Amino acid sequence: MSSWARPGRALRLIVAAAGAAVLVTLPQAVSSYRSFQLVYVGVYFIALIGLNMLTGHSGQISLGMGAFMAIGAYTTAIVVTKGDVRDLWTIPMAGLVAGIVGYLFGFPALRLQGVYLALATFAVAIALPSLVKRFPGLTRGGTGIALDQAKAPFGLPLSGTHWLYALTWIIGALLFGSSWLLLRGRFGRTLRAVRDSEVAAASIGIDAASYKRLAFGISAFYAGVAGSLLAIAIAYVNPDTFPASLSILLITGAVVGGLGSIVGPLLGAFFVEFVPLYAQDISNEAPTVVYGLTLVLVMIAAPNGVTGLVRRLGALGSHRLTLGPERMSEQASLKEAS
Repeated sequence: MSSWARPGRALRLIVAAAGAAVLVTLPQAVSSYRSFQLVYVGVYFIALIGLNMLTGHSGQISLGMGAFMAIGAYTTAIVVTKGDVRDLWTIPMAGLVAGIVGYLFGFPALRLQGVYLALATFAVAIALPSLVKRFPGLTRGGTGIALDQAKAPFGLPLSGTHWLYALTWIIGALLFGSSWLLLRGRFGRTLRAVRDSEVAAASIGIDAASYKRLAFGISAFYAGVAGSLLAIAIAYVNPDTFPASLSILLITGAVVGGLGSIVGPLLGAFFVEFVPLYAQDISNEAPTVVYGLTLVLVMIAAPNGVTGLVRRLGALGSHRLTLGPERMSEQASLKEAS
């Protein structure tokens, strides 16, 4: 078993290193427009890491991640315009504010499960744009808040787009590494124990309520950081920037990428960014149809998402290699005889 585990670990390290090299060199190989699209991919990647932790590992279904992104975006916009603070320094602040709101939301959310929790979080996503408009003195209502275009700090020789790309993916890599360390350790094991059976978790002394609230807070923190980066990238925030459909889109990307998978958020982020763009070439209504068809196909062909399908195919391939041609032909003969 260990002899097969070492090559598998080495392969994962090689793939990770190759992926990092691609991300570093990609802006030089594509147009500025494509680089800006990859900034959006990075933003969705960060939000999906948080959603994956909440839904994939703690089992709490959330349709309100767009609302927490909005909280992070407005935190950045308000602090920059009213406090005269550089946008870069507001990113952790935006994550903290959204994280605190998410943690507090976890208290009433503990009374709900399954579809009721999903509806409650979706209600937040629907209500927040209207709530924002009720405080025009702070949020400028439906007009929104305009920001200055992003510029590279400290005299770095980078264009605005390349700076945004570097900033988004550096933060994304740091948050990805943090989530990987969290989920592979005691915290992750406890979350999965709570997800699988709260009764069993409580029987061994786990405070399920505390861990579920913490999962809500951490996922909201990730969403707040993503919202802050989005506000900095587009240099404008208004209630329509974060419609309820954004939350639906994010959960769709999480399912397609693979809930509970470490790599799933990256695949889901590419899906969230590029599928609507290409689907709109067919028809304005096409993205909605594509989401529905994709979800149906994923649920049928790959219930664990794309990463689950790849993992299953890899296991099948390694099983065939382990058996060898003689053993495989022997099994085929046995099947024919039966």
